[in-house]
Amino acid sequence: MKKLALLLLLSSFTFKAELPELNAKIITYLDSVMGKKVDRGECWDLAAGALAYSGAYFDRSSMKTVTIYGRELNYKKEEVLPGDLIQFENVELAWKDGNTTYKETMGQHTAVVYKVNGPLNYEIAHQNTGQWGKKVGVSNLNLNNLAKGKLWIYRPIKEKG
Repeated sequence: MKKLALLLLLSSFTFKAELPELNAKIITYLDSVMGKKVDRGECWDLAAGALAYSGAYFDRSSMKTVTIYGRELNYKKEEVLPGDLIQFENVELAWKDGNTTYKETMGQHTAVVYKVNGPLNYEIAHQNTGQWGKKVGVSNLNLNNLAKGKLWIYRPIKEKG
């Protein structure tokens, strides 16, 4: 059992080491604030804290529209990594499990990819949610269930350019 725990611990360090530097720092930050309220507890406060901690660029010039958190990824074609940031706008997810249909909506919301489960399937860290309130928590985001709305995924960068 101890060997398994050590192996899991070492593999998590190995994975973080394979991430781009800023992404790895963002995951370290998320681990440090998990279950806590960051700043005022607004969703984008978590992203702002993670970017500040990692030393990443944060474009505040477009705060009236969509916030820019780095280099925009084409998430359907490019690999999404833990530490990438997501901006949602009027998103609705819909899926069926057996005879039950589920819907989840996110008007204006910001989250951070915490773990990649597979293509278009992530664990996201976020706050100011119905499930976690103003504290940081993790939930599943499966973009295969995207019914409507827009979202942008950003790779953190050092500086604009």
